[in-house]
Amino acid sequence: MSGFVEKPEPIQVPGLVHLHTGKVRELYQNEAGDLVMVASDRISAYDWVLPTEIPDKGRVLTQLSLWWFDQLADLIPNHVLSTELPPGAPADWAGRTLVCKSLQMVPVECVARGYLTGSGLVEYNESRTVCGLALPEGLVDGSELPGPIFTPATKAAVGEHDENVSYEEVARQVGADTAARLRQATLAVYARGRDIARERGIILADTKFEFGFDGDGLVLADEVLTADSSRFWPADQWEPGRAQPSYDKQFVRDWLTSAESGWDRKSEQPPPALPQQVVDATRAKYVEAYERLTGLTWA
Repeated sequence: MSGFVEKPEPIQVPGLVHLHTGKVRELYQNEAGDLVMVASDRISAYDWVLPTEIPDKGRVLTQLSLWWFDQLADLIPNHVLSTELPPGAPADWAGRTLVCKSLQMVPVECVARGYLTGSGLVEYNESRTVCGLALPEGLVDGSELPGPIFTPATKAAVGEHDENVSYEEVARQVGADTAARLRQATLAVYARGRDIARERGIILADTKFEFGFDGDGLVLADEVLTADSSRFWPADQWEPGRAQPSYDKQFVRDWLTSAESGWDRKSEQPPPALPQQVVDATRAKYVEAYERLTGLTWA
């Protein structure tokens, strides 16, 4: 059992139809048929959406995605139409709302990995492969790969794991041409993000993208290169052979698995509320990632 500890009731706004409550975002449709994405301050860990929010998280993710969309504009179009608030929307939606093209979404999580960690490390230790791709001997947690690899996954419902799949399985599901376009776009966007992050002293270890079609055109959607969709490591602390410090939910995960939380991850009991010091430290990490990557000061 996992999912929401306390599933929120979506805010009703005249002229908007609520479509979906995700782990972080609320999805609406306006009268023109465009999608309205609102990033909340919710945070998830270990397949649970926690009962405690991280202040400003939704705005940080939204503003960082917008910055990245600008850096990537010459590589691939994105789905953003406007950042204006829909009429009648709560003032709290400012800075966390995107009006986006309605796309035919591809049902694949497009993951790029430049370093070995997470589920990729687990598979590598078992078979020396990641998503069926053979890798050299001698790699450890945090090792840089010989080159970035495309390791797709199926998209899971809230409370369930995405499942890594082979490139051949993606080609079977969406067609060989679309699979090839997804791989090319994923690796191109990853390479641009990796190079920009590297200039700022940050390693982009891996990341996931979502794509959709606008007619025949492939379009980058959802969020992009945020601390929720990517593993960012401080380059000056990179040390293969151990878990790396990261700009994401590290404080949350560490506390939840500590004796202090009293929570048994393997039980079916929902996790407890986060203490204030964990909330503050996590917010600071999201803001630090935003500021280091963009060079801007978070207001």
